[in-house]
Amino acid sequence: MPEATAAKRPTDTLNMRWAITQALDEELERDERVCLLGQDIGRSGGVFGLTRGLWDRYGGERVRDAPISEEGLANLAVGAAINGMRPVLEIMFMDFMALVVDALANQAAKTRYLSGGAIGVPLVVRTLGGAGFRIGAHHEQSLEAWFTHVPGLKVIQPSTPADAKGLLKAAIRDEDPVVFVETKSLLGDKGPIPAAGEVLPIGKADVKRGGGDATIVATGRMVGESLRAAELLARDGISVEVVDPRTLLPLDTETILTSVAKTGNVVIVHEAPKLSGFGAEIAATIAEECLYELDAPVRRLGGAWAPIPLGRAEQFLFPSADSIASTVRELVEG
Repeated sequence: MPEATAAKRPTDTLNMRWAITQALDEELERDERVCLLGQDIGRSGGVFGLTRGLWDRYGGERVRDAPISEEGLANLAVGAAINGMRPVLEIMFMDFMALVVDALANQAAKTRYLSGGAIGVPLVVRTLGGAGFRIGAHHEQSLEAWFTHVPGLKVIQPSTPADAKGLLKAAIRDEDPVVFVETKSLLGDKGPIPAAGEVLPIGKADVKRGGGDATIVATGRMVGESLRAAELLARDGISVEVVDPRTLLPLDTETILTSVAKTGNVVIVHEAPKLSGFGAEIAATIAEECLYELDAPVRRLGGAWAPIPLGRAEQFLFPSADSIASTVRELVEG
């Protein structure tokens, strides 16, 4: 049981990997209805080590290794949730979420509505998205926008260990299905975490950095790139506010619109391709709600419209601190 002990050791700072493990540990301990399902999550602790020690602590009934059958697992998880459990299903790579769309979009998301509010589906589907591991076209996509189009789902994408822990706990306690996107490239990032029992609100954005000249709205890995871009711009006297939605569905439009109204300039950045990416929804909301507060058109940055190549070439597909800073500079300097 040494791994579980390590996961629960009191600390002010953890990397995102351990923050996720700690959230799962605390919720398994708090509520006996919580159970984990997924491939290789048991004795081995998962491909990315996100369930290390939990099998030893809670046993194979509640931390259940499963065969390679994402569609079957998703339907099993929906049924378990309807029947009183609170399953947390791990889909190893976001690319494989295509196999669970029917269970999520056509069953879990609609059950409360079709039952007249009588039946909830308290299900969390955790999945690892984004590039950074150089493992190619079938394992590094960012597909979060797929699920923001489905009424009845919630979609969360944290960018820090604190957000990962606090929002995962909130997702597990929620009465409706949640897609929880963990960005692979951020698993090693360290930062302060919430105390045991502390839960962050779903649907509340976070202003990661204050500023007055321009707003950057960024998600996932691009939050860190945007913060680095803000540092570069500060050397030129350009003050940038960085807003992290954290929850894509429901979206905290109030925080975003307040920032845009203050700065008059906005750049939206995400790792997914720009075309039909979630940034388009944010841009449309800004256009509808505060168009006349803008000093320049909304700008969007996203991944290239191409499959992700294997190896180092992937780095050329995505926005960087330099490209984000350059875009903001163009807006502000006109």
